[in-house]
Amino acid sequence: MNAVPELVTLHVWRTSRAALPRALTRMAVDPRRLRALPGARFGKLLGTGTGTGFGPGDADLTRWAALTVWDSPAAAAGFDDSAVGRAWARIAHASARVDLRPLTSRGEWSGQRPFGDPPGGRVTGPVLALTRARLRARRAATFWRAIPPVAAALRDAPGLLARFGVGEAPLGWQGTVSVWRDPTDLVAFAYRHPEHRAAIMRTPTEGWYAEELFARFEVRDVVGDRSVLGWVADGGPETVKGGRA
Repeated sequence: MNAVPELVTLHVWRTSRAALPRALTRMAVDPRRLRALPGARFGKLLGTGTGTGFGPGDADLTRWAALTVWDSPAAAAGFDDSAVGRAWARIAHASARVDLRPLTSRGEWSGQRPFGDPPGGRVTGPVLALTRARLRARRAATFWRAIPPVAAALRDAPGLLARFGVGEAPLGWQGTVSVWRDPTDLVAFAYRHPEHRAAIMRTPTEGWYAEELFARFEVRDVVGDRSVLGWVADGGPETVKGGRA
């Protein structure tokens, strides 16, 4: 799949601890239903982490997410009324949706290139960075030991608006979502921060990943409760359309 989608959505739900059995049921039942929605090219249901360690002890069992690649905005508009959307709405006490346009994408996810080959382009507003990888089991412990300095640096990075970890399974399927005030802040952290640069340079030699993907998106809209996204700064009403601090 090389065509660049017009719209990618990230839905995030906050549930209570009492709702954990129902959330786990949804995680077992809904992945196939999500991919089968009309107009959905690609879809993943994700567990999340706090974004402080990105290791096995970082899981947040009260927050869940769905990343979906759509044929069109009209197809995406039907999500809330779908069986998947209604099921999560019933167990969530807060939620948010982020509308995204792919800017760059490198690598694969489950053997696919879900965001195609975006041409890039100049963006002056908020951007979202998505990283995900399938860890090699024999290299997982080394990876988790290398992450704490990067996570600590990310927490205090200038221009960071939100961050959290994501995963398709408790172990081995790791990823991060981060939202930045503008692309220059993201680039400054990704390529100039010493801890992050050190991790990047170790990746080829350590062989941490069996599969990896790195993508950046223009944030076109944020609807709902930003706190569900782990918002750590107020982007201001002029920065993110439709957002709620």
